[in-house]
Amino acid sequence: MSDTLVDVATVGERLTDPDWAIVDCRHRLTEPDFGEAAYRESHIAGAVFAHADRVLSGRPATDRGRHPLPDPETLRGRFGALGIDADTKVVAYDDAGGAIAGRLWWMLRYMGHRDAAVLDGGWPAWVAAGGATRGGEESRPARTFAGEPRREWLVTIDQVDAARRLVDSREPARYRGETEPIDRVAGHIPGARSHHFAVNLGEDGRFLDPAALRERLERSLDGVPAGETVFYCGSGVSACHNLLALAHAGLPAARLYVGSWSEWSSDPARPVATGGNP
Repeated sequence: MSDTLVDVATVGERLTDPDWAIVDCRHRLTEPDFGEAAYRESHIAGAVFAHADRVLSGRPATDRGRHPLPDPETLRGRFGALGIDADTKVVAYDDAGGAIAGRLWWMLRYMGHRDAAVLDGGWPAWVAAGGATRGGEESRPARTFAGEPRREWLVTIDQVDAARRLVDSREPARYRGETEPIDRVAGHIPGARSHHFAVNLGEDGRFLDPAALRERLERSLDGVPAGETVFYCGSGVSACHNLLALAHAGLPAARLYVGSWSEWSSDPARPVATGGNP
C-alpha cells in the first residue's frame, strides 16, 4: 500500500488482515447525522466509523474554527480506540472524492503515522466493484497509539499573514465571495489563490495521475515552493485533500491553517477580499 492512495482491489485482498484498519469517514456538513446513518445501513465489511465532528475534530487547541484540531493526547486516544498503532495500515474512505477521508489521512501523518492512504474513488468505487459490505456497527480491538505531532505542519491565525503563498481550497464561488452558505461573511483571505480540491479528481471521482496533479498544483502555487505554502478551506477539512494531492504528486508537504475561513471570518477585525485570483 502506498502512503497516499490505495485501490479497491488491494483493499479487497486485505479485508480480514487485523493489521489493516478501514475507516469510514462519510459526512455531510449540513446533515451531521448522515454519515453515521449511512455507515449503519451499509459499509465496507470490517470498517469502523469516524465521525467528522466527534472523532476528527475536538475541543479547540490550536484554532477555533468549525472543526478544531484535537490536541495530541486526544488524538492518541482516538486513534488507539480505532485499533490503530504503529503497525497498522489505515485506509480512509468517504463518498465525496476523499474530501473528508483526507482529513483523517492528514491527521495521522501529522501525528507521525505514515502507513495511511485514502481509498481512491471511495465508497462509490467500492460498491461499483461489488466489494463486500455489511450493515450495523463494527469495532476493532483497541491498540496503543504513541505518535508525536509535527507542529511545523500547522499554521495558526496569527501566522497566516507571514505565509509566502496562501491557497484557498473551497469552491470558486465561495472564494470569490459570490455566495457563503455557512460562515459569517463571504470572500477569502487577502492574497490567497484559489485551488478547489475537486480539480484534483477526474470525471470518475478518482485522483488524477501524479503528473497531471503536479501540473495543476504548481499552476496554483505560481512559482512558490509547496513547502512554503499554506492551505486552508472552510474548516480545515477539504484543504487536506489538496495536501493529499501534493503528496501523491510527489511535491513537498505544505502547511495547514486548520481554523481556515470559519475562524478567520468570525473575527470582524480580519480583512476580507472578494473576486478572482490575484
